Amino acid sequence: MAPQNPRIIALFDVDGTLTIPRGEVTPDMMQFMHDLSKKITVGIVGGSDLPKQEEQLGDGIASVFPYNFSQNGLVAYKDGELQDVQTISKFLGEDNIKRIVNWTMKYLADIDIPVKRGTFIEFRSGMMNISPVGRNCSREERNDYEKVDLARGIRKDMVAAMKKEFADLGLTYSIGGQISFDVFPMGWDKTYCLKYLPEGDFDEVHFFGDKTFEGGNDYEIFSSERTIGHTVTSPEDTKEQCTKLFMS
Repeated sequence: MAPQNPRIIALFDVDGTLTIPRGEVTPDMMQFMHDLSKKITVGIVGGSDLPKQEEQLGDGIASVFPYNFSQNGLVAYKDGELQDVQTISKFLGEDNIKRIVNWTMKYLADIDIPVKRGTFIEFRSGMMNISPVGRNCSREERNDYEKVDLARGIRKDMVAAMKKEFADLGLTYSIGGQISFDVFPMGWDKTYCLKYLPEGDFDEVHFFGDKTFEGGNDYEIFSSERTIGHTVTSPEDTKEQCTKLFMS
């Protein structure tokens, strides 16, 4: 069933926008999204891969709303049908992937932080996700690391070092969430998903995200000339803003 205003589409980040960071969507929030989808066209665009998106938003999320983009749109679904998949290994080549991994492990070995866990580099088909504390950390360790990172600029300093070391590869670095940052080729930020939204099909393209500051992983799509960007602070704020904009 088509929404009342199909030519208006709203794209939503996941962490901090539809859920708490790495948390699961609440039944109330998911019901709101279903109600919203009766008013306008809805799409999801997250940096994580589809299995992680399903952990947060539910199994089969790629078929729930008209558009679903994981890994910033490098894995794209429309009406539940896979449209395309792009991979970083094909784009950069294995020699450059090894070069990045080797440098990263050496750099992380010299960082002094309260705890280190596991999965410091997560290789995804469209990007590399790097976490100084390790993605296997607990919720409490995640929250503690975020405070240290904000105070010492650990991720910002590492990104600056990588920009210098790998200047020849044309990479983009995007800090998102509490504990990690993404590394991917230029143009493979969340604006990548816009290629699946023909300009003639939509009068308005809205984007809602929490990391909309420069350097955040929502910044490029938030500031794109194709979108109307909205900064949110929580799932509750997302609901409130969308209610005012689309549900009246």
